[in-house]
Amino acid sequence: MTGDYRTIVVGTDGSLLAAPTVARAARIAVHDGAGLVVVCAYGELSRRQEARNVATLGGDTRIGLVTGRGAADEAVAAAVEVAREQRATVTAALLVEGEPAAALLETARERAADLIVVGALRDTSIADRLLGTVAGEVVRRAACEVLVVRPGTG
Repeated sequence: MTGDYRTIVVGTDGSLLAAPTVARAARIAVHDGAGLVVVCAYGELSRRQEARNVATLGGDTRIGLVTGRGAADEAVAAAVEVAREQRATVTAALLVEGEPAAALLETARERAADLIVVGALRDTSIADRLLGTVAGEVVRRAACEVLVVRPGTG
């Protein structure tokens, strides 16, 4: 079947929400005959940066950012496995050093994506409301359609 989407970009961070998010993107890709691009953003925070972020915001602000290339490799491998279980055609599995929203947006631009799929927990913290989330930033800045997968909707 051929649908509206030709290229779908999905983000993964190896969290519990990653597998349902990738599965949802993969099912859409299969339905529409689209290629699926899996993206994992990774990086490192210095101990000082991490301490400042935790002290200032009361928690870990690296949500969506995988710490270290090894963990990113594992997250991408797990995501690709989930996508293939759904019979999706994975056209690329990318590790991108940097912030998650920027990595997704840049990949979508470079690949002329028709859809970006991201996972999002319910925004409950003050930091999330003040600073925004990866999903929120992608929704605000994306040039294509965005699907936000919440827990239990994958």
